[in-house]
Amino acid sequence: MAEVKLFYHKEGIVRLSRSLDFLKSNPIHNFLWIDLNDVDEEVENELEDFLKIYIQEEEEMIEIEMSSRYIETNDTLVVNSNFLLSNFETDPVSFILKNNILITVRGEELISFHETVKKISANPKNYSTGAHVLVALLETRVEFDADMIENMTQKITQLSNSLTLQEADAELLSEIKNLQEKTMLLRENIIDKQRTVSSMLRSEFIPAELQPKLTIIIKDINSLVEHIKFSFDRLDYLQDTFLGYVNIEQNKIIKIFTIVSVIFMPPTLIASIYGMNFTIMPELDKRWGYPAAILLMVFSSLFILYYFKKRKWL
Repeated sequence: MAEVKLFYHKEGIVRLSRSLDFLKSNPIHNFLWIDLNDVDEEVENELEDFLKIYIQEEEEMIEIEMSSRYIETNDTLVVNSNFLLSNFETDPVSFILKNNILITVRGEELISFHETVKKISANPKNYSTGAHVLVALLETRVEFDADMIENMTQKITQLSNSLTLQEADAELLSEIKNLQEKTMLLRENIIDKQRTVSSMLRSEFIPAELQPKLTIIIKDINSLVEHIKFSFDRLDYLQDTFLGYVNIEQNKIIKIFTIVSVIFMPPTLIASIYGMNFTIMPELDKRWGYPAAILLMVFSSLFILYYFKKRKWL
């Protein structure tokens, strides 16, 4: 749903407006944060003209080069970052910081934004500038990334506990591959935040009082990267275990066919011998010839089974 939110200070409280006309009719220094959620191009153009900023197109926001994702000019800081949704699709978000006002441009509803609004409403004194809001948004996003990683870890644990020789099938392999893809997306998302926060630590647009918070965020991100690496290693181990189970099952099938083939080899040989049409074959004239041949074939098969049992091949 297209929505414009204007957060501004008034009487020590952060209030909310949804009208650009309100922005134009009030002192600009009162405003803290302008959030654009899936708005029309006309609204973006109107805001660009009024604030003298440039709002990037989505194609520019998703560029992987750091020069496109983090930009500093004389009076503006632009940060582009991908935010993961609950379905593991990505939504590019652009942060524009100018004159202590934060402008965010996004296309989806993001839980981290709602949670940040709650934090600002609960303690507005801690959010005096747009830079404070920017750091709070990144901090909240990293917290949600940690929750997603924890949820992923639980799924991997459940999958590991359910992996048995009987359950090793194509569906299970597909689930392992799916978790691997999601883990890679989580890692890309975390690395993206790591690069962004590292650049912000060196930025003059970020007040010195926010440097410790950014340092803590970096430490949290580094720990999450290690956790993701561990999760990916576990998935590799599960995949190897799955393939081992598949090999065991295939070996069992081949073993059964081999045993059956060996058991029927002596009877086949006996039947082939007495199936030959030579004139002089003494047993052909005997009354006991046919039952003797049958008994010999049965005995040879039983002997093979007994031998396999004794050698513990069965």
